[in-house]
Amino acid sequence: MKILRTATSTAAAIAIAAGVLTAPAIAAASDIAADDPRITQGEDAATVTVKSVEDFEKRAVQVWSESESSWEKLKDSDKWIINSNLSRIDEKGTIFFGPESVGNHYNGRVRWVETFSPSMNKFIDLAVITPDGTFNTPRPTIYMLNGAGGAEQGMDWISATVGRPDTDIVDFYSGHDVNVVIPMGGAFSYYTDWLESPQTGYLSDPAIKWETFLTRELPQALEPAINGNGKRGIAGMSMSATSALLLAQHNPGFYDAIGSFSGCAATSTPLPRFYTALTVNRGGGTPAQMWGPANGQYARYNDALINATAHNFADSEIYVSTNSGLPGENEMLSSMIPDNPSFEQTSAAFQTSSTLTVEGGAIEAAMNACTHDLKSKMDAEGVDATWNFRPTGTHSWPGWRSDLRESWPTFARAFGLPESQ
Repeated sequence: MKILRTATSTAAAIAIAAGVLTAPAIAAASDIAADDPRITQGEDAATVTVKSVEDFEKRAVQVWSESESSWEKLKDSDKWIINSNLSRIDEKGTIFFGPESVGNHYNGRVRWVETFSPSMNKFIDLAVITPDGTFNTPRPTIYMLNGAGGAEQGMDWISATVGRPDTDIVDFYSGHDVNVVIPMGGAFSYYTDWLESPQTGYLSDPAIKWETFLTRELPQALEPAINGNGKRGIAGMSMSATSALLLAQHNPGFYDAIGSFSGCAATSTPLPRFYTALTVNRGGGTPAQMWGPANGQYARYNDALINATAHNFADSEIYVSTNSGLPGENEMLSSMIPDNPSFEQTSAAFQTSSTLTVEGGAIEAAMNACTHDLKSKMDAEGVDATWNFRPTGTHSWPGWRSDLRESWPTFARAFGLPESQ
């Protein structure tokens, strides 16, 4: 067990009735691919295409046709398109995120990959970060999941870290020999297989089968296309911190490394179920539609605290982090006000600081308590992990950006790569 930092939790007053019974493990599918025994093989493979600019233009026009917009109106502007914060794609199929002025510095290191999921009967766009803009070199694959609002609300990993010194996800992973895959969809879905689709809001697809897509359809199609070397990891923050744990537990040994940043492993007991409801309600759904009744078998199968067993984590390297909920320097008003600020800038900074301190602090305090529960369960199970309990910080991007760097030694060990950052 490794603990990077320890601190007294500010969440002592938040009692969580966490389940402690161990549910039977459900193993991965028995159909085995010849080149990697952990990848399922069969009729359920996704299709994967690294797109050209012409294909992208057609897709952009199709998506925006309902609002009578067109690619011609959008391609030279700073507007973000396809609900995924894509601002431009060049002749090599390289995507740029956010306004053109901040996108250019990626120099071809982010590629747009279009996939089709048979289980969901839909196209899903992926952003793939690669060190040199090519897939010529065999590399490990990291599946990096977005939080609740995801790309649909402009909160994907690339948009939220772009152009920030030392924390830009593209710049960071470009310095390491890995490909990073970011699904540009899945808002409020928990990246899980829903029992019943709400068919409304962000959860409007008739079938919501993200776990099936991410574990059974995508890897066998994508990894050969991007020259994956058979090593893989998964990571997520907030909502998807739970997802990363669950997908790994449901498929023991499939992921060599797991990263869970500021999440709540428990989902089926009363208070964690309430946290889950707060998330999926924003997308138009309910926990019952997603996992059934709280005491049901499927809900317990999707409780990452119940399933945090030595068997389910196999030999995976694990990194888990949380902040305390107390505001740190990144949440303070002084860190958000520019030199010689206008009244409007000061007002905006005050509002942001207040939101992070009050709302973000309360949420992160709850996640901190959840993470202590997870540590207790994993310690009892004899599951080793790197634990990062930060003494300050709220439920916000500064901590998650830091997690990219601080989780790297864990992923590097799993991949057999240098741990230096």
